[in-house]
Order: sequence, then structure tokens, then C-alpha cells
Amino acid sequence: MGLTYYGYPKCGTCRKAKAWLEAKGFELREINIAEAPPAEEELGKVIATSGLELKKFFNVSGTKYRELNLKDKLVGMSDEEKISLLASDGMLIKRPLVFGDSKVTVGFKEEEFENVWTK
Repeated sequence: MGLTYYGYPKCGTCRKAKAWLEAKGFELREINIAEAPPAEEELGKVIATSGLELKKFFNVSGTKYRELNLKDKLVGMSDEEKISLLASDGMLIKRPLVFGDSKVTVGFKEEEFENVWTK
């Protein structure tokens, strides 16, 4: 099964997730999230499919998140504005972002990957 994998090559967590997925035999359409973040429309569909809260998609430990003071700003933003913000800068998105076959994972926890991506 092919998956879309948005990751950042310098991110150790992304490399672990990628290695895990490849070891399980997944074919990945790999995209550098910093160079080509998902478009608003794609991101909206992924978020809806995931069933997760929109805030789970923000990289809250990232420099950009802190620089933009998003902890305080997100409260007053609409979901559309939040998605637009995420699509504008891939470094704001928690990574890796993996999706396919009506499934989505954000970040990497081996136990979660095991539950979601085990064939």
C-alpha cells in the first residue's frame, strides 16, 4: 500500500518513522514538508479524515510556533485560518504527517503506528 509521507529530512523522529514504515513494506510518496507543505485543501481533507482535533496538527515545540506566539493567537482563529496558517509553512505542522487508505498519523509513536499501519 502506498502512503503519503510528509517529513523533514533533518528530523530524527521523521527518520525513525520512515524507517519503521519502510521496514513494514510500505511504499512512500515522500515529500519534504519544509519545501512543499500540503495545500489547504489537502490538509483540510487529512484533518477531517483523521478525526483528530486541529490543534494536534501544530508543531507546538517548534521554533516557528513560539516565534509567532501561536499559543495565544490560535484561540481567536477560525479553523479555516488555522488550516491556512499550517499550509503556509510546513515547519508549523507536527511531523511526520502520514496518510493513506483513510488513515492518518501525526508525529511518531511506534505503538500508534503499530495500531494504525499494521497490515
